[in-house]
Amino acid sequence: MFLGSRSRYRTYFEENPGTFFKTTGWIERDTVSEELKPLSIPGRMGMDRTFEELVEQYGEDNAEFLWDELCDTKKNYSQITFIEMGVEPDDRFEQTAKEEAAAKGWAFDKIPGDLRLLRNLLNGDWTSDDFLVVPPGAEIIPTHDENIIDASANP
Repeated sequence: MFLGSRSRYRTYFEENPGTFFKTTGWIERDTVSEELKPLSIPGRMGMDRTFEELVEQYGEDNAEFLWDELCDTKKNYSQITFIEMGVEPDDRFEQTAKEEAAAKGWAFDKIPGDLRLLRNLLNGDWTSDDFLVVPPGAEIIPTHDENIIDASANP
């Protein structure tokens, strides 16, 4: 969304696999309040549990598998890329991302963002190149290709 197009994202991702993206908004809201944790995706999926909690509920062998698959969400990353959206009051969010990368021993990169997709979404300019518009009665179906999903014909 914040790179402005699917092709720009794909190009960047292919050149920089293992990238964890950060924006000012992501960094501002990086922590979830205790009250909202059960509603978060990690909370609902059990991804916010400690290894000890998993052992207690599932036993050690199953806990190791679950921890590796669900809880170690950053194991496949080696870089943080800060997407500069032009709304930052100063460089503190970039610095936070840079420090997090250094603490993890990961590479750091900074690239300019592009609000085009967000603007088009809000303005209703939903071209088929950028958006999947699902007509009434249609269903979202997998395509097993670069589009990932599509809308079925109306029944």
